[in-house]
Parts: sequence; structure tokens; C-alpha cells
Amino acid sequence: MQDNLTKIPKHVAFIMDGNGRWAQARGLSRTAGHRQGVQRVREIIRGASDLGIQIITFFAFSTENWSRPKNEVNILMRYLDDFLSKEVDMLYKNNMRFMVIGRADPIPKYLQLKIKKVQEKTKNNTGLKVVLALNYGGRQEIVDAAKKFAQDVLSGKEVIKNLDTENFRRYFYADIADPDLLIRTSNEMRISNFLLWQLSYSEFYFSHKCWPDFGIDELKEAIKEYQKRERRFGGLDACTKNN
Repeated sequence: MQDNLTKIPKHVAFIMDGNGRWAQARGLSRTAGHRQGVQRVREIIRGASDLGIQIITFFAFSTENWSRPKNEVNILMRYLDDFLSKEVDMLYKNNMRFMVIGRADPIPKYLQLKIKKVQEKTKNNTGLKVVLALNYGGRQEIVDAAKKFAQDVLSGKEVIKNLDTENFRRYFYADIADPDLLIRTSNEMRISNFLLWQLSYSEFYFSHKCWPDFGIDELKEAIKEYQKRERRFGGLDACTKNN
């Protein structure tokens, strides 16, 4: 990575797919795959900080994931609770800020309290932002933002003519820069209602590896591929400009 430090993506977002398939291929339970997936999250957090990435966002649990078996959902929530308990000191000591985006309900109250405590403890940290999309849906975020803006109009805090793309962003779950790079594992090629607004001009990278096999080396490969691309944001590419 030393050859192109100027093109390290500021914000990398992850759709962590394939935990269940990884476990099934090894004759293990789906929850074993999720447990291994949590280990990868820990590894990626540390690696991203070392690489100079400023923000990482993990799609941990979607609004649609509540339809999974209740036992699996409960285990996922316990894994998250355990992760926060074990990692809060590491995040704080390494100047990392922890944030969650998504709807609070129906996340269990004990977990909501744990999330609030970790966010509060790390809120003044200025290093890597570690963002967890939990009970999150891109369409839902846009609808929730529209409702908040409408409420401000009705209360006289805003007027409709002030609504533009930048003003509207203020009503999202958090004020975070758009991802430069989206990585999805397990060879799935869709964004699954994740950061629909924010991914408008992001570069996409799809890995054939399941999330439990996606480590620092794979992250570096994704960044190398990103560095080869020319981001135009709707403008002309270099070849067209020269003709």
C-alpha cells in the first residue's frame, strides 16, 4: 500500500455476506459463522486504522433481518453486546469513535443502553470512525429524513424552498461522509437497501470470499483495485477530455 498513499479511500463500507454459507461448507452452525464474522470485524477495524482509512461502516443487521429465526437473531444481539463489552476500551484507547445508524426499536433495551454508553464514551475521539448500521434500511432512512424535514416545516423551523440535497442530508441518521468504496463479500452483487443515497458515486468491489475469510490482505487488494479507478462523479473521463 506504500506506493499510493494519496488514494487511500476516506470511507469504506462493508456488506458482510456469507457467514452462514461459510459455516455450512464446514459442517458448522450458522451461529458459528457469525461468531467468526465478528472476529473479522475486529481485524478489519485495526487494519483500517493502520492503513489510514478515516471511516468504516459495517452493515451488521438490516431492517429485514428480523424475519430470521428468533434464536439466530437473539444470538446475533448477544454477539454484538459481547463485542461492545470487549472492544470499548480498545476503541477509546486508540482514539476511535463508535457510532450506530439505524432505528432504535425493536433492538433490545439492554443493547440500546450498551450502544449509548459506548457512543458516549468515544464521542470526542478524533481518529477512525467505526460505524455500525444496525436495524438499518436505506429506504427507511430516506423516509425518516423526509418526515423529520416535514416536521420542521410544520413547526416553522424550515421552509420547503430551502430543501436541497445538502440540506436534506442533515436529516439522515448521522452526518458522515459518503463511502468512497463499498465492499461486498460472498460474490453477491447487489446493495440490499444499504446506504442508497450515500452510495450514489461510490466505487463497488465484490469479493468471492465469504466474510469470515475476508481479512486484511483482501482489504488491501480491494483498495489496490480502487486506486486503479478514475472517479468522475458524472464528469468526463481523461480520454474524452483529450479528444
